[in-house]
Amino acid sequence: MTQKERQERSKEEICQAAMEEFGTLGYDKVTMERICGNHGISKGMMYHYYSNKDELFLLCVERTFTDLKSHVERGMKVLDGQAFLNAIKDFFMLRESYFQLHPRERVIFEDALLHPPKHLVERIQELRGPIRELNRQFIRQIVKKMPLRPEVDPQMAARYLESVEYFFQSVMRNYQGGRVEADLHTMFETAGEILDMVLFGIMRQSEPGEQPPSA
Repeated sequence: MTQKERQERSKEEICQAAMEEFGTLGYDKVTMERICGNHGISKGMMYHYYSNKDELFLLCVERTFTDLKSHVERGMKVLDGQAFLNAIKDFFMLRESYFQLHPRERVIFEDALLHPPKHLVERIQELRGPIRELNRQFIRQIVKKMPLRPEVDPQMAARYLESVEYFFQSVMRNYQGGRVEADLHTMFETAGEILDMVLFGIMRQSEPGEQPPSA
């Protein structure tokens, strides 16, 4: 094994240990010493490659975003030709299907986006850029297939769907009474219910001449 190969193996060993710790405890409870102690990594080797916890956390965030993006890209290939409602539902659920397979990455993802260390927010947003742009591309394409209301232009619809996608998993958990549903099939059905209401509303529109219900 060459020196470069040994270095790459050592860095990967540290990265996997950091993924395990951040993906179990979250950013706040992890220390460099804990990573070393729990995974048999010498402090000398650790600090030879990584100078602090922030550097390691950002490495784990970047790896999570990159892996999630690849998963979404693969899943998007089967969405072409689907009816727009099914395509949106399946697209929104691609992230959930990834995290069902990778629970530690879910912790890192949610920690980075929902509870980021203030001094890392800007860098985290930069790392998130490629997956956000992928989402935007899909949403812009799907909006072209949607029969929009006359007063809603495609840019408005795209912004709306992007904002919904960002909070969709939290909405779904609240809709289920706070439960994290383990059955992915049930989650797909729930996602369909929510999206039906998100896209078409919950109130019946009044017929011409009909008195609207009082508030």
